[in-house]
Amino acid sequence: MRKVWWLCVAVSLLDQVMLAWSQLASPPLPVLPIPSVTQLKWQRREIIMFFHFGMNTFTDSEWGTGHESPSSFNPTNLDANQWVGAAADIGVSLVILTAKHHDGFCLWPSTYTDHTVEKSPWKGGKGDIVREFVDAAKARGVDVGLYLSPWDRHERSYGQDLQYNEFYIAQLQELLTRYGSISEIWFDGAKGADAANMTYYFNDWFSMVKQLQNSINIFSDAGPDVRWVGDESGFAGSTCWSPINRTMLTIGSASIVNYLNKGDPRGTDWVPPECDVSIRPGWFWHKPEAPKSLSKLLEIYYKSVGRNCVLLLNVPPNSTGLLSETDIKRLKEFHSAIYTIFSNNLTKGSKVKASSQRGGQRGGFSAENVLNDDELSYWAPEDTDGESWIEMKLSDNGVISFNVIRIQEAIWMGQRIKNHEVYADDKVVAQGMTVGYKRLHRLGKIIQARSVRIRITNSRGVPLLSSVGLHLDPFAASSNRI
Repeated sequence: MRKVWWLCVAVSLLDQVMLAWSQLASPPLPVLPIPSVTQLKWQRREIIMFFHFGMNTFTDSEWGTGHESPSSFNPTNLDANQWVGAAADIGVSLVILTAKHHDGFCLWPSTYTDHTVEKSPWKGGKGDIVREFVDAAKARGVDVGLYLSPWDRHERSYGQDLQYNEFYIAQLQELLTRYGSISEIWFDGAKGADAANMTYYFNDWFSMVKQLQNSINIFSDAGPDVRWVGDESGFAGSTCWSPINRTMLTIGSASIVNYLNKGDPRGTDWVPPECDVSIRPGWFWHKPEAPKSLSKLLEIYYKSVGRNCVLLLNVPPNSTGLLSETDIKRLKEFHSAIYTIFSNNLTKGSKVKASSQRGGQRGGFSAENVLNDDELSYWAPEDTDGESWIEMKLSDNGVISFNVIRIQEAIWMGQRIKNHEVYADDKVVAQGMTVGYKRLHRLGKIIQARSVRIRITNSRGVPLLSSVGLHLDPFAASSNRI
C-alpha cells in the first residue's frame, strides 16, 4: 500500500508540472529584420579597440603619401602583448589592427608589394606585425579584426579598376588565410580629393571574405554586417535604429551620414552601427597629443553604447611600438568608472508590475524577468495591451537615489520601441525614441524616488524588455537632487 501511495503522489506531482508547462505562453513572432548570431555576439561586446599603427607613426602624419621609405619604419620595442594586454585588462574582447593604411605600407610581408615590413630595418626584415598581433590576442583569449585600406597611395595599379581589384583581393586572401579566425574586417571609402577615379568591387570583396571566413562581420558604410555610425566623434543619433535599407547606402558617400547615424524603422536589413573614435585627437600617435579626459570618454560611452551602438575606441601605439603609459592609465580610469556606475543595479529587490504579461503570471514573460541575470528572458505584454508599461516599486522605506536609467530590448526578436517615457513617482524624468540593445538616460540631476515606471508609447509590435536598471553616476557634473 505504501508503494501505491508514493506512486499516486509522484503521478500527482508530474501532473502539476505538466500543467505548469502547458500554461507557458508561446513567444511573440519576431519583428524583422533580426540579427545573426555573430551580430549578437558583436553587440554584446559593447567596447572594442582599434590600433592605428604604421608608417604614419614614424612620419608624424595622419594620411601618408605612399612615397615613404620602408627604412623609416623601425619600432625597436614593439610588444603586441602589451597592446592586447591593455585591452584585455579592461574587458575588451575584440581588437582591430590597421594591417594597411592609405599609404599602402603593409604590416605583414605581402607577396604582392615591396612596401612592407619585409623591406624595413625592423627585425632585419624578418618581422610580421600581423602575426605577432594575432598570436598576442590568441594568448589572451581576445578576438581579432583587421583593417585593409581600399585607398592605396603606393600601389601603381590604383585607378585601374580590374588590375587594382585583383591586387586588393589577393591581399585580402593573404590576411584571411594566413592568420586563423578573424572576427571583423574593416572597409571604408576614405580617400583624398586628388585620388585617381577608382571603382571598388565591394560585392566581390564581400563574397570572397565570407567564403574564406564564414563567421566574420564585415564593417563598411553599407555593412553588410556592421555599419559606420556616420561620424568620428563616437556619437550615435539620439534616435538610432539597427535596421536600415542597404539599397540606400553607397560606401564613401557624404550624403548618407545622417541616415547612417539614425538608421531606419522601416529598414529591411539588420546592420547595427559602430562608433569609431580615437582616445587622442589623431588616429595615429603624435608626441604632443594627450588622451581625452575621463569625462569626455564617459560622454562618448553614454552616446555610443548607451544609444544602441558598439564603441570602437582607437588607442595608437607610439614610435617605440608600445602604448603610451598615459593612454593605458586613462583606459584603466575609464573602465573603473564604468564599473563603479553600472556594477550596482538599484532596482534589485524591487517589486515589479506591468500593464499586462503575456500568458499571465505563469506565461514565462513576467515583468520580473527584467531584473534577473538571464540574457534570454524578457518581459512581454499581451498582444492586446493598449498601453504598455512596467513599474518598479523601489523601496518600502525611504527613497532610492539615481541619475542613470538603463533600458534594454530583447533585440534578437527585433528592434521595436519607437517612443518611451520614464516616470519617477509619477513625474516625467526622461523620454526618448529608440532603445535597442541598450539605452542609457544620464539625467542632469540625482533623482530620489520610491517608484519608477517605463511607459512605451509607440512600438513595432509589442515591446520586449530584457533588462532594466537604475544606477548612480558619481562622475556626473551635477549632484543636485530632485
